[in-house]
Amino acid sequence: MSAEDGTGADSGSGANGDQDATHTARLLGVPLDLGANRRGVDMGPSAIRYADIAAELDAAGVGCVDDGDLEVPRLETSSSAPNVDKSDAASNAKYLDEIGDVTATLADAVATTIDDGATPLVLGGDHAIAMGSMFGAGRHTDDGIGVIWFDAHGDYNTPATSPSGNVHGMPLAAAHGRGSFADLDWTETDAVNEENTVLVGIRSLDEEEQTALRESEVTVFTMREIDERGITAVVEDALEIATDGVDGIHVSLDLDWLDPTVVPGVGTPVRGGVDYREAHAALELVAERDREADILRSMDVVEVNPILDRDNQTAEVAAELAASAFGKRIL
Repeated sequence: MSAEDGTGADSGSGANGDQDATHTARLLGVPLDLGANRRGVDMGPSAIRYADIAAELDAAGVGCVDDGDLEVPRLETSSSAPNVDKSDAASNAKYLDEIGDVTATLADAVATTIDDGATPLVLGGDHAIAMGSMFGAGRHTDDGIGVIWFDAHGDYNTPATSPSGNVHGMPLAAAHGRGSFADLDWTETDAVNEENTVLVGIRSLDEEEQTALRESEVTVFTMREIDERGITAVVEDALEIATDGVDGIHVSLDLDWLDPTVVPGVGTPVRGGVDYREAHAALELVAERDREADILRSMDVVEVNPILDRDNQTAEVAAELAASAFGKRIL
């Protein structure tokens, strides 16, 4: 892992510095774009830092240490070809060997951060990095972890079902050991409990993903449920399910969860997402539950693409939402 400049902000001096801070957030940048189909998401960690995520966390009364970026393979220097043989289901995943190496390295870094008493806040990069976040967060637990997946997409494809071969559409399936992921030596399929996995705000699923999710123990709250019941009721239910009988949860925030009018800088936008205030309300509920029961083991923030963004707007929203998850409040 390479070092960035300095160690970020210390806790307690922000607007919410008088509240009880339960976390030191340790930033881990993972500038990976091999799992996506659009270039530019590798610059996401830098953009989020430029949006001053350290100051946002400081305003939440949270200590912030920046461990810099993991060294990841670049498309320009990758030793493997992206060609995918769709007749061979096991190989229908672009750059899977390189992504597997990054996953293993990130899992070690996340696990070490938790062992050190800090909370990993992983900055992507594409959503394939969530495999490493989840595997690391699920280590050394007696009962596994739950996951809340804020996303427009299910990310529940396997190499056998993926229409594109892009691994950023597969990380949740990998965490549950589905398909050929069960046979890979870098997957840690006992880390994440399927019955404690909750998808929130889903509005775009491939046909075979729909079938797999229906047959799984995963709970899926689509945007229609948010429309009908409201974001607060849905996220409260999600938290109940995700935290039931586990040692903590991982929160994965894909910025395309929000409507593209709010966050233009994402590679796979889908109309009809949550709005700015709904997103903050959801992450504030995570922080509220964490204050009560210390449930947040780790978080990742992914799919910020500065090339597609306007005035770093998406990265700024990402930084603000992360701070809400770590306890930043209006009052």
